[in-house]
Amino acid sequence: MEGLKECEANLVVYLHPSKAKCASDAILNELSSLIFTYSETFEGVVLAYDPNICSNLAKILPGIHPYFGVKLKARLLLFNPKPDMVVEGEVVKITPQSIHAVVLGFSSAFIADEDIRDDFKHKIKRGKEVYVSRTHKKHKIKVGTILRFIVKSFDEEILHISGSLVADHTGCARWLDKNLDEWSQADSTIKKRKSGEGEDEKPRSDRLMVQREALSLENDVQVKKAKKKKKNIVES
Repeated sequence: MEGLKECEANLVVYLHPSKAKCASDAILNELSSLIFTYSETFEGVVLAYDPNICSNLAKILPGIHPYFGVKLKARLLLFNPKPDMVVEGEVVKITPQSIHAVVLGFSSAFIADEDIRDDFKHKIKRGKEVYVSRTHKKHKIKVGTILRFIVKSFDEEILHISGSLVADHTGCARWLDKNLDEWSQADSTIKKRKSGEGEDEKPRSDRLMVQREALSLENDVQVKKAKKKKKNIVES
């Protein structure tokens, strides 16, 4: 899934003197406070960490409570979805106007009706709401489905994703993986059709210019023939 990345960071964790005897546990507690929060320093939501304390030595800060700083290196797993990235989440709610999902167990995702392509039709089956593809009847989106969608925006403060299902390579991840040939061929056909329409529209002005040039050349030939004929009459 896109939006995930690893990074190595050099950190300094400041601990209260009372934590000196259990510094390792105190460091882990400090790092755990970063989990599922967006860090501007690392440019992403911290999902996991793997710390490595560089030295047993610590720098003591002067003050009423002389905190001490412990240097360490940590490998961090970050999540920072950008627009047009493809991410996946579990569907938790479906309505005629929207689809709601949870990404990686913590980030809520919302897909509005205008961002759901027309191929999906909202239905109620056995008392449960579901979206069914008009083209492929087995392609369904319901509560519990792992949904693959495109990121439109990401609110870093509330960790909320706005998504889209307009593209053909979005929908039920399981169905898309099993039927790769079907939707990829349909996608390529649509793209070819659009590019063909673009090619037909683009040369229209060019064709007019060619026609005008052809008419101009044809008129020139007729004029030359008329002049030549007139000249022959005069000579005779």
